[in-house]
Amino acid sequence: MKRFAAGLILALVFTVSAVFARDPYVVVLGVGQDAGVPQMGCTSPFCQKAWKDRTLRRTVSSIALVDPASGKRWIFDATPDLPEQFQLLKEISGDQSNLLSGVFLTHAHIGHYTGLMYLGKESMNANGVEVWAMPRMKEFLENNGPWSQLVSIGNIKLRPLSDGRSVNFANGISVTPYLVPHRDEYSETVGYRISAGGKTLLFIPDIDKWQKWEHGLARATEENDFLLVDGTFFKDGEIPRPASEVPHPFVTETMDLLKDLPATERKKVWFIHFNHSNPLVQGSAIQLAEVETRGFGVASTAQVFDLGPRGER
Repeated sequence: MKRFAAGLILALVFTVSAVFARDPYVVVLGVGQDAGVPQMGCTSPFCQKAWKDRTLRRTVSSIALVDPASGKRWIFDATPDLPEQFQLLKEISGDQSNLLSGVFLTHAHIGHYTGLMYLGKESMNANGVEVWAMPRMKEFLENNGPWSQLVSIGNIKLRPLSDGRSVNFANGISVTPYLVPHRDEYSETVGYRISAGGKTLLFIPDIDKWQKWEHGLARATEENDFLLVDGTFFKDGEIPRPASEVPHPFVTETMDLLKDLPATERKKVWFIHFNHSNPLVQGSAIQLAEVETRGFGVASTAQVFDLGPRGER
């Protein structure tokens, strides 16, 4: 569990932020699956411990991109834990204002967009926060309450995205969405390639199976400097439901898929978006050691990925 010690992680974050104060960076705001860790109604031994010990809890998967030079910051996925995560972002970025330059949404599952409610008049009552969304996602927000109210009264301003087309910002920062296969009941699903400061980071918190993705994970690993990818379940049989009902690439599958890549490539890959049943988020020393031994990483809340030319993970 030491790996998840919040105090030590925050100390590391502030050290990294100070050293690379002018370089853009990505910070992890949460690592849990849509319903968080632990999940509502869970009575497993781990969940019972986590309900009693807040240090074992994890907020829902989300990241933020910060550009210290311009003072801008963007959040990727508006989770049900957005208030806590926005406060963490303020502390890490050193900017206590309510400035939020925009939100990029991956898809319309509960852990990835419902935090938009906190931008509404019952909460922060934001003014024109740019929310970037793919066509079906944009239409979903425009035509369904309460999200449509955010649009009509100007709390958010929807911005359209297209598969493979970059959104460019100042200081050479760009964000590019890529369609990925997933359960698309209400919207498409995308991952994002963030380019800034001379480095790139690929964020794919949800995907069915890597074999369904035409681009290919091995190729994506070679093309990017950092990857934060779907680590929902560690292995098959982890939950008492057929895997076909909640298809995700198991962590073990992803590691097997990339096992022949050089160590320098494998170390780019970090797992995120953990279900509460995943031994990695439960702090299991055996599984954590297995991931580390095989050359991969386990993302943690407040972890910083510096995108500048001198940056280290």
